[in-house]
Amino acid sequence: MIPSYHPTFAERYPVPLFVALLDLLFVVVAGFAAYCLRFGDFDMPGRYNTATSLTGIVVVFCLALCGVYGSQRGQPFLRQASVLSIAWLMAAGTLLSLSFLLKVSETYSRLWFVGLLLIGWSSCLLLRFCVFLILRRLRVSGRNLKMVLLVDSGGGYAEHLSNGRTLGEYGFKVVHSLPFSHDTGWLESLAAGVSEHAVHEVWLCLPMSEGGAIRSILYALRHHTVAVRFIPEWGDIRLLNHRVSHIAGLYTLDLSCSPMDGPARLIKRFEDLLVSTPVTLLILPVCLLIGVAVKLTSRGPMLFKQYRTGINGKRFKVYKFRTMVVHREEGSEVTQATRDDARVTPLGAFLRRTSLDELPQFFNVLQGRMSIVGPRPHALAHNEYYKDLVESYMQRHKVKPGITGWAQVSGYRGETDVLEKMQKRVECDLWYIDNWSLWLDLKIIFLTLFKGFVNKNAY
Repeated sequence: MIPSYHPTFAERYPVPLFVALLDLLFVVVAGFAAYCLRFGDFDMPGRYNTATSLTGIVVVFCLALCGVYGSQRGQPFLRQASVLSIAWLMAAGTLLSLSFLLKVSETYSRLWFVGLLLIGWSSCLLLRFCVFLILRRLRVSGRNLKMVLLVDSGGGYAEHLSNGRTLGEYGFKVVHSLPFSHDTGWLESLAAGVSEHAVHEVWLCLPMSEGGAIRSILYALRHHTVAVRFIPEWGDIRLLNHRVSHIAGLYTLDLSCSPMDGPARLIKRFEDLLVSTPVTLLILPVCLLIGVAVKLTSRGPMLFKQYRTGINGKRFKVYKFRTMVVHREEGSEVTQATRDDARVTPLGAFLRRTSLDELPQFFNVLQGRMSIVGPRPHALAHNEYYKDLVESYMQRHKVKPGITGWAQVSGYRGETDVLEKMQKRVECDLWYIDNWSLWLDLKIIFLTLFKGFVNKNAY
């Protein structure tokens, strides 16, 4: 007997409309609550009622525009909260622009407006957090799940999905796994499996080399209404900030791209200026003292300048306080500093251990050639040496180099006397690029303050 298809709750009822009405209600309540907090009275004048209604309409429109009312199944709560917050910021900007253009900003209390936004945003966020917890509990108990048929090609992704304990928390359950085959009749088995197990979705975990089979699979499922998802088995391919883009009217699967595009680039630059400007002003007296000390304790220039590779492979001059005696390398060779290196001056050893030699790089940040957080820039000779030894080594140059980075706060700092150390450092750099966020930068800055400056491997 073929089991009947069981629609989910969202398929039976207009959940997005209900949630939108709830959001509108929250905005109205937030308007009255903010007015009471500001003026001590719930009896709002007509103009405040109009403003509250307009705010509700704009907020719901921005939430819909950002896709908040779409299906959030499979999405972690942090992502949902981020999208919701962005939509509220859009609504706030729209309302401020309207008040400026209509010249009505002076007729409303600024504290009331800010209170409305904060109360409304927190209420909407709390609603979604409660729904998230309720749905997770329901799904863990086996309810509100979408049934999945998994096409397994023997790769790691399919095994992870079949054994994934958290898959149910995201609202899915693999009820049948079908090994991929080129044998005659396999497509009929796939279509029969969809009907037999009454699945909502079919997930194709196939290697890229089997991409040609997708057309045949879609044709075999043409009489079914199941959702079909392609989950490529990448194997050992190193991906960097992979995503789907829409370029020249076509959809592209980006395999190795920089995350510093569009708004992210502006946020990153604003972060650099916000941090480096006050820090540069604060360290100026320290830099003058260190510069004088360098000049007095050894012959040579105060600053050490060397070309390094920056974003997109472009060269730039990095600034450091000179920590070694003036010497000449043979040819283009650059010898790394080692423990008890005779070239390092006594003052230079102290500057290296405390990272004070890196202070001039804040000027590189102000110039826009470096960031506060990013992969540490290596000497050009080291790039030439390691790019053929470490896979994806040059991908670390897709972003600006940084004064500190994930590798440094993870303990991979100092001499790379064995290849494994450089591999670990590059692995950390690529993880940072692939997972970049403003919060990750703040975390790295915080960790640097406590364990990034003084390091036993810095010599």
